[in-house]
Amino acid sequence: MPPIKTFRVPLAMTVIAIVTAAIIGGAEVGAIVALLAVLEISISFDNAIVNAAILKNMSEHWQQIFLTWGILIAVFGMRLVFPILIVAVAAGLSLPTVVDQALNQPDVYAHNLEGANAIIAGFGGIFLLMVFLSFFFDEEKDHHWLPGEGILAKIGSVDGIVPAIAAAALLLISQLVAPAAEQDVLVAGLAGIVAFLVANGLADRLEPEGLDEDDDQPAVAMDAGSSGAAADGPTGSQAAAAAAGVVAKGGFATFMYLELLDASFSFDGVIGAFAISKDIIVIAVGLGLGALYIRTLTVYLVRQGVLSEYRFLEHGAHWAIGVLAVILFVGIEHHVPEVVTGLVGALLIISAFAASVVANRRDDAELHPA
Repeated sequence: MPPIKTFRVPLAMTVIAIVTAAIIGGAEVGAIVALLAVLEISISFDNAIVNAAILKNMSEHWQQIFLTWGILIAVFGMRLVFPILIVAVAAGLSLPTVVDQALNQPDVYAHNLEGANAIIAGFGGIFLLMVFLSFFFDEEKDHHWLPGEGILAKIGSVDGIVPAIAAAALLLISQLVAPAAEQDVLVAGLAGIVAFLVANGLADRLEPEGLDEDDDQPAVAMDAGSSGAAADGPTGSQAAAAAAGVVAKGGFATFMYLELLDASFSFDGVIGAFAISKDIIVIAVGLGLGALYIRTLTVYLVRQGVLSEYRFLEHGAHWAIGVLAVILFVGIEHHVPEVVTGLVGALLIISAFAASVVANRRDDAELHPA
């Protein structure tokens, strides 16, 4: 359990936001902000674990950017601006018109946002499905949690299997939805596949080899008998500068991948929030507070090495991602209560944590028999 001081910044922001909301809009608005923050935390807890698995390979500099600039993008970009862009595209309206609806006609804006559900679910569902598949089709995983994970890892040896399955799933889903939503699901789903392949590919391509684990800086090979310059190559300082540039590009690519992942997680929360409030500013503040807690928890998990200590946490989080992808697809035709999403994710993560504790105790018993 993280110490309370870990969340001192989110707690301070929570107090400020709730008090300000209560002063401006009354006690009910303050309570709504708090409720929305809880909604975001409950839905996105698995997001923290998945983000931590990615963030642990980034330098402390990029971890800090994720916690500072990243939260601004999460609050104002993914939970305020991005839904407005989606509504504008889906409804064929201008941005000023949608902004006016969001601020002055919240019922109309909420209706239009719900009307864009097929686009949102198509993009977010396929993106999350590919995150799920990429994890379980990884042959290099050291541990398997649930039965069948080993088989999935073997299937992962087939080149191109992840996008192939995602495309097949997209075709199937497009045939199961209402004819009016078929094109939206297909186009948005294809965009989700492209976004995942580009973001993930850039992050992998720009990730430098030979990182020093202590300072996250690339180690520059030096000849013991030289003064720091290769006979036919760049000097040591030039090589270090070039390597630093690769680290920066790799960090940026991974950062953008994390933001896309956050967007995919946030869709259901944004839509569900309209059942609690129609005020887009209140929604952005409440969900933004929840996102701040999630990101603070992500950095804590990375710096405390929690994922290494509890080996199945990533598995539980990725199963929760797979369930969320399915819920997004089901939600195209049928409403799925947000509490279901939150409870399923929580149960999977709690189960994975418990399994990790049992496995650790078993390993300890084998190493130190009574």
